[in-house]
Amino acid sequence: MSDEPWTHSVVVPAITAPSSVACLRTLGRRGIRTIVVAEDETAPALRSKYCDEAVPVPDPHEDLVAYKDALLAVATRSDVQTIIPVRDVDVYVLAKYRAEFADHVATPWPNMDTLASAQDRIRLFDAAEEAGVGVPETGVLESDPDFGSDADRPWSQEWIVKARYAVLADEYIDDYDLGQYVDPPKTEYLRPGAEPDIDALTREMGHQPLLQEYVPVTDEYGFFALYDHGEPVATFQHRQIRGYSYAGGASSYRESVRIPALEEAGRDLLGHLDWHGLAMVEFLRDEDGEFKLMEINPRFWSSLPFSVQAGADFPYYYWQLANGEREAIEHSYQADIAGHLLRGELLYLYSILFDDVELAEKPSFTGSLSEILSSIGRETRFDYASLDDPRPFVRDLRNAYQYYKEKESVK
Repeated sequence: MSDEPWTHSVVVPAITAPSSVACLRTLGRRGIRTIVVAEDETAPALRSKYCDEAVPVPDPHEDLVAYKDALLAVATRSDVQTIIPVRDVDVYVLAKYRAEFADHVATPWPNMDTLASAQDRIRLFDAAEEAGVGVPETGVLESDPDFGSDADRPWSQEWIVKARYAVLADEYIDDYDLGQYVDPPKTEYLRPGAEPDIDALTREMGHQPLLQEYVPVTDEYGFFALYDHGEPVATFQHRQIRGYSYAGGASSYRESVRIPALEEAGRDLLGHLDWHGLAMVEFLRDEDGEFKLMEINPRFWSSLPFSVQAGADFPYYYWQLANGEREAIEHSYQADIAGHLLRGELLYLYSILFDDVELAEKPSFTGSLSEILSSIGRETRFDYASLDDPRPFVRDLRNAYQYYKEKESVK
């Protein structure tokens, strides 16, 4: 670590997704000092040459308050200008304890009430309907009078069960203690024609989950934005071509796009919420061409490296906004280019071999492998792989190998 008396530093949590490394690379190359906070010593961001300092912190899933206290201790340093949220737990802590952090750093993130309008999906879908943004048929998984009774509901229709809340914590669930924080279980795809066991699903989800119509498309669209108290500072769009699974999920291969209807839907929703800070608004486009809202991720997205490669340098925009330089932000991006997360491409192939999602049509393995190899040859943009900073890519592959080695050993 340098002995130079730094006056401009940024705090970046280290996670498994490539967003942490993207922040380090773009800010580090601009001479901004990076402080990486990490509860896991195997995080790829710790291997980046743009990691100027590493600070161990408690795991927020084990003790949320201890994690907050550790972040706050770093924030009180005179050189630290702001903290970048890269996962839901980060923005939850920053919003919940916003007043404490505001005494020390810039706070370009939503307050708790605004955050709840995104993380409570019933509130989110209500807001979307008020804003004129399309949503799939959605209700609480129970005899909801606004959603039809169990007896009236056509179980022959295709449904999914998903968490009502993006995070399970005391702000949303009454019987959670202050320091508890749990990531919700994955989405369940219901078998058509079979009435689900509501009590079992509720126990599995850890709260009263949502029942939502299944939108039978695989192309997902993202509207990405940085907002300043209801006003858009920068926006970006991509179409997801492949996810971690053949049924969807996080992005492994995507292309940048410019679609006026997508821009309008994203802006209408975030403007209605008077949004502040980062947002990734996820949409599916149905067979009629309408964009239907899936969720808002109120922090940096896992495909952030591709946004930067396309010209939308959101980590730097975030830094500029935090430092009162909004007018200096020069925003643009190139449409019709694509990029990969190589580990994600492997996960896509793995899902074809070993997963069975009844509502999603499974593609051919050989055809998918051919498509992946061909697209890698055409589009040589990668989230982790970088000749300038190779060690995060190597660490990520090691982590993925170890994860699946342990997963196979318990089967």
